[in-house]
Amino acid sequence: MNPIAIYRKRLIPEECILLKDDIILEANEDYILTKWKTIKTKKDLHHGYSCCYLKKGIKVSKFYREDNSLIYWYCDVVDYAWNEDNSILTSTDLLIDVLIYPNGQLKVLDLDELADAQDLGLISGELLKNSLRRADTLLQDIYAGKFDNYTKPFEGL
Repeated sequence: MNPIAIYRKRLIPEECILLKDDIILEANEDYILTKWKTIKTKKDLHHGYSCCYLKKGIKVSKFYREDNSLIYWYCDVVDYAWNEDNSILTSTDLLIDVLIYPNGQLKVLDLDELADAQDLGLISGELLKNSLRRADTLLQDIYAGKFDNYTKPFEGL
């Protein structure tokens, strides 16, 4: 798999954006590793790398400040859709996020948005269950000390 284009789709707020400036560093059947700069100017976030784990439904990103210091690891629970005819990968954000700070602190975000998306009919029951199960698998891996399995593609960057 070598996509020509990657889109990021969000449910809340509703948007679908072509990540036209992302640079694909590596692509295989298990993951796609990209390098990027922020789309919109942010206070601290300047650039980073993302690894889309196609079979796991997880996107792990390494967020950096402009001085190249690590802010945190940002893990999105996602759903991937591959359009082979057009070589397009669409990553739909399933709203649950897990942040891992350099000091080891962990935060789980946006569970309320997942409930809101269900209430508003923006997410199917099946995708809601997938989101929860993928988040659980990710958290169990983190708690078991296996997060390094998600960070291997980033080594040497």
